[in-house]
Parts: sequence; structure tokens; C-alpha cells
Amino acid sequence: MQTDQTMNYSNATSSERRLWGVSMIVAPLLFFVSTFYWERGEYTVVGGTLLVVATAFWIPALLGLFSLLKDKLPNYASWGLLIAICGCISGSNFGMRGIYANVFGISKETLLREAAIHSVSFNITLFMSGPLFPLSLLVLGINFLRKKVVPGWVGYLICLGAIAFPASRISRIELIAHIADALLLIPIAYIGWQLLAKRYVADQSTLAVKT
Repeated sequence: MQTDQTMNYSNATSSERRLWGVSMIVAPLLFFVSTFYWERGEYTVVGGTLLVVATAFWIPALLGLFSLLKDKLPNYASWGLLIAICGCISGSNFGMRGIYANVFGISKETLLREAAIHSVSFNITLFMSGPLFPLSLLVLGINFLRKKVVPGWVGYLICLGAIAFPASRISRIELIAHIADALLLIPIAYIGWQLLAKRYVADQSTLAVKT
């Protein structure tokens, strides 16, 4: 029996679907693993590296996720994707900050002091652009629910993960970070797995996921 949700990937090539599927699993998985390498709430060399590599997979993952809405919300699927990618790049910058801070022994106090001096650059690349990533996922989850393009629980978990994500990064509490990352990993990896498992059947212009 088919659900009333349809995941529209009919215009994508098989190579695109495989790339998107792998990326939807790898990107949130690396996010999840990276916080296990926090030290005092900060990214280490290993954690920062995982975060940077995760960003490379997040971009094609986002391409696949936003493609689900390109027919029903074409303007949002295009511009929303751009905003989400900007947030991803900021995440990579946070990872690089962790790497350099550890390698060169830059204290958090020194970093914040210098950030205040170069506030425009740091706000553009880190502090103001950083929230765009969870905000983009929150709006994405809401639109998934509105347009019913994925099972309801997927949309709800993405929304919960998007809310918990900034809370974990602000509080720097590892347990909250693990929970937030798991809330994003489960639903996004589920969509990716559906792509890789080829559990879709052609239905004219859409591919409907079987249950």
C-alpha cells in the first residue's frame, strides 16, 4: 500500500539520487559523531575535521531535500536552498575555527577579543550566518509537513532537531548536542536510505514511497 506522501525525484538522474542518498546519511552522521570529540564544549582537531567533511556532504544532501519541494514550492526550493548552503558554510567555518584554535593554542577569550575587533567578518562568516542552518532546517521541516511530501514523523523530527540544534550549541552541553544531532540524523538518513534502497515506484511525474 502506498502512503499519500510522494517523494518527487522523477527528474533526477540515478547518479544524483545515489549521491543525495549517500549524503543524507553521511552528513548528519558525521555531525552526530563530531560532538563526541568536544572538549569543554569546543570542537577539537578531530571534531572540527569531521564537521568540515560533513559540510561537503550536507550540500548535496540539501539539494536532494529541497528537490522534494521544487514542484510545490519552486521559489522556496531555490532561494531556501541558497540560505541553507550559507548556513552550511558557516558550520564548516566553526569546524576550521576549532582546528586552528587547537593547533595554534588560541584561547576562546583571545578568539572572542579578536572577533570583536573584526566584527563584520566574524558575523558574516560565523555568528550571524551560523543560525541560518538550523533555521533553514526548521522551515524545511514545516514545509514538509504542510505539503505532505514525506511521512509526518520525518517532518516533526526535523523540526525538533532544528530547534534543539542551536540550544545545544549555545549551552555547549554534550548530551543535548547528541540528542539534537540524533533528531536530525534519524529522519534525514531515513530519506537517504529510501533513495539508496530504491523503494520508489514510478507514477507519472512523481515517485511514491512504498510502506
